[in-house]
Amino acid sequence: MTTTPMVKADRVCKSFGALKVLNGVSLEIERGQVLCMVGPSGSGKSTFLRCINHLEQVSAGRLYVDGDLVGYEERGDKLYELRPRVAARQRRDIGMVFQHFNLFPHRTALENIIEAPTQVKKVRKKDAVVRARDLLDQVGLSEKIDAYPAQLSGGQQQRVAIARALAMDPKLMLFDEPTSALDPELVGEVLGVMKTLAKEGMTMVVVTHEMGFAREVADQLVFMDGGVVVESGEPREMLANPQQDRTKAFLSRLL
Repeated sequence: MTTTPMVKADRVCKSFGALKVLNGVSLEIERGQVLCMVGPSGSGKSTFLRCINHLEQVSAGRLYVDGDLVGYEERGDKLYELRPRVAARQRRDIGMVFQHFNLFPHRTALENIIEAPTQVKKVRKKDAVVRARDLLDQVGLSEKIDAYPAQLSGGQQQRVAIARALAMDPKLMLFDEPTSALDPELVGEVLGVMKTLAKEGMTMVVVTHEMGFAREVADQLVFMDGGVVVESGEPREMLANPQQDRTKAFLSRLL
């Protein structure tokens, strides 16, 4: 029995004008797997992540999430862009956590978390609040329920952002360098929440420079450079014994 991969990228390209950011990226992520993407700044990692939930349109190729073509429908051999409302419906099944938290500054932790379920999914406020309390407890912030973002540390804000993404019950979570804006001593608390999610079977794509996390948690490690996948494989094996010169050079600076 073959199962549909949670994410399938087939020769995905993305250009901004003359600049080719993604140049034929193909990869698959099975459900329940964690894929970590590493590579130098500007290698296309974040753009690829944004294409998965159609925050960016692909210029060529195909991207599927849970068997569904992202952002387009196929008629004959032509692609037609989905109407914004239909694309938004696809997107709500995909949680995304950004580098810079993106919390509403004028709303408390609780209000940030219940916003999307009540507005987008029309969940009853009472039910959304129960779920939000549970999620804040999961990320270790039950005592910060009424705190505003400005009253929270970076690590706490990022954990609220993760809880907010989980409130939509996504089938896939995308993390775009979730710890890179944090002070070093706060990184562990965010990675701890992500490790728990991985153990619980959440499918995750993580753009990160945290090689310890990749080694311990990821099922697959992908090294990107210049808009292409240079090398991919089992994380421990790849970190210990990279095959490509570009991978070796990159990892030697990090490890």
